[in-house]
Amino acid sequence: MKLMPAVAALCLVAATSAAHAADPNLGRNLAATCANCHGTNGQAVKGSGMDALAGMEKAKTLQKLADFKSGDKPASIMHQIAKGYTDEQLDLIATYFAAQK
Repeated sequence: MKLMPAVAALCLVAATSAAHAADPNLGRNLAATCANCHGTNGQAVKGSGMDALAGMEKAKTLQKLADFKSGDKPASIMHQIAKGYTDEQLDLIATYFAAQK
């Protein structure tokens, strides 16, 4: 009987992962939250002082996000935002922005 909650939890995790993988727009949807500061589709307004994320190399974006998440890179808000995402979600966001021009 103690095995049932563990099996149920495992099934829930598997179903959630499959749902995320099945959504081809998940990266775009997650990246949409970045638009408030970094502009629509990562196209920052020139002179705003914000990094343009569109077209940035995926590895560079991931490194910056990891540095924010770990606290290695100081920030006013990005360290809090990055902690709210899983590594898989950050990967999707970085992939999305790398594909933008």
